[in-house]
Formats: sequence, structure tokens, C-alpha cells
Amino acid sequence: MSDNAVLLKQLKIKSGSTLRLFKEHKLYQDEEVDLRRKLDKLIADNANNAEEWDIRNTRRMLEESQKMIADSASRLGQAAQELRELLLSAEQDAALAQDPELLKAQEALEIVSV
Repeated sequence: MSDNAVLLKQLKIKSGSTLRLFKEHKLYQDEEVDLRRKLDKLIADNANNAEEWDIRNTRRMLEESQKMIADSASRLGQAAQELRELLLSAEQDAALAQDPELLKAQEALEIVSV
């Protein structure tokens, strides 16, 4: 395989994994919002005999979601940085300037940088 083919393959892999990590991170954030809402409702219903176990369990799940948000943010940052470095390397090659994989990788980096 030529160097360009290897670089394009790496761009495709890195952009795909970066987008997957971005999606995963957003899902954990949505889960945290849902669990916080559920916990607030359980605490409000505590006067109406909400089960203490439900409250503790929801808190534990919320803490786990917060840990996963931090973990996924870290992995996403690392993947985005690796993709950025690959893009810099690929953009220096004039033969790859308008390659669809390069354009997709640039688009993926823009999406996760928002």
C-alpha cells in the first residue's frame, strides 16, 4: 500500500471512531439529565413513601453516568487530537487535497469540536 492509501485508511478509521465517541458522550449526557430528573422526582415523592432503595439506586446510577461522561470526554479529546494530527499530515499532501475521505475527516472534526 502506498503512503497515501495508508493515510486515507487511518483517516477513515479515526474519523469513524471519533464520531462514535462523540455519540457515546452525548448519550451519557442525556442519560445523566434523565437520571437527575428521576432522582428529583423520587426525592419530591419521598414524602409520599418513595422507596429509599430507589433513591439510593438512582443516585448510584447518576454517579456512574457522571464517571462515564468524564471518561468518554477524555477518550473523545484524545481521539479528536489524533484525528487533527492526521489531518494536518494529510493536508500537506497536494494529491489528497480533495479526497472524499479527507473531507469527511474534516467534517467529523468540525462536528466534535462544537
